[in-house]
Amino acid sequence: MNMKKMLKEAQRLQAKMQEDMDRASEQLAAEHIEGSSGGGLVSVVVNGHKQLVSVKIKKEAVDPEDVETLEDLVFAAAQSALSAAEARNNEVMEAVQSASMPTGIGGMFGM
Repeated sequence: MNMKKMLKEAQRLQAKMQEDMDRASEQLAAEHIEGSSGGGLVSVVVNGHKQLVSVKIKKEAVDPEDVETLEDLVFAAAQSALSAAEARNNEVMEAVQSASMPTGIGGMFGM
């Protein structure tokens, strides 16, 4: 393959990968991922970009005499949701990168 053709192919692959990444980013923005704590007393929903979507607290979780426990439950639910969103984000982006990388590209660059 001549150099000009290789460069054109690399540019095409880069454009396709960018389109795939943009599509994956839109998909992640639309996905809602929930984390909960306290056996479901507190639930937090984030999207695939780790942006907060909602927080739900059941009445039985609210004790005016023990605000610290509620704070801990909210924190734990948020951490759970954010960790799940991070894992999902990594999964989607790795899939996009794998799908965008043509077979044998390593040979194209002498790898």
